[in-house]
Amino acid sequence: MAKKMTITSIKKSKGVQPLVMITAYDALFARLLEPSSDMILVGDSLNMSFAGRADTLSATLEQMIYHTNAVAMGAKNSFIITDMPFGTYVSKEEALKNAITVFQQTPADALKIEGGEDKAHIIEHLCSNGIAVCGHIGLLPQAFRSEGGYKVKGRTKEEEQQLIRDAQAVERAGAFCMVIEGVKADVAAAVAKSVSVPVIGIGAGAEVDGQVLVFSDMLGLFEEFTPKFVKKYMDGAALVKKAVGQYADEVKSKEFPQDIHTY
Repeated sequence: MAKKMTITSIKKSKGVQPLVMITAYDALFARLLEPSSDMILVGDSLNMSFAGRADTLSATLEQMIYHTNAVAMGAKNSFIITDMPFGTYVSKEEALKNAITVFQQTPADALKIEGGEDKAHIIEHLCSNGIAVCGHIGLLPQAFRSEGGYKVKGRTKEEEQQLIRDAQAVERAGAFCMVIEGVKADVAAAVAKSVSVPVIGIGAGAEVDGQVLVFSDMLGLFEEFTPKFVKKYMDGAALVKKAVGQYADEVKSKEFPQDIHTY
């Protein structure tokens, strides 16, 4: 079994080896994903792919704690990052209170906070109180409604300069790494070069320090839509439907169970 990543080894990977991050929401999939992952993200994306909601905004702290504990049971040797859900870090005091709750009630190694310069003071407050933080800049799913949809960032020089300022502010605040989402590839590359901590991309091109995908997207289990940046490594939905259909047919024909399945 590979040695569990640490904040030190994650930071040292920059410029040496791209980091592999993937989401997980339960023990079963966490156990399957662990051997190939450097970090597992318990993303608030579970509100969409797991709970069937239209966006991430209604995810609760209780949900995140429940799923983090489930993931930790399945991936005991993984570095686990938990998303802080919408509304749980609106002030330094509220953020620290909620972060302490997550750290006390789960074995999460770090928490992820969406936002750049505007959230740097919150990241700094958490880090100075013993909470490891992974940043998240670029397209921010929790800002979906206020921005009128999911909009690619880095299309103008002004946006590029803001993203660099965001990344540098998040690094100065103490984040050991950050996710950059939905950003033009050349801009994401410039952002990654502007900081000394790893920048993990999702829909941000290859010239960053690693990649993250939602496992149900990557495995083709989520059928409603497929973002441009997702590569499906298998057609999981079709495989599951075929298997379940075969099971149903065999139940109806009494082909299952056979003697070998019977006590």
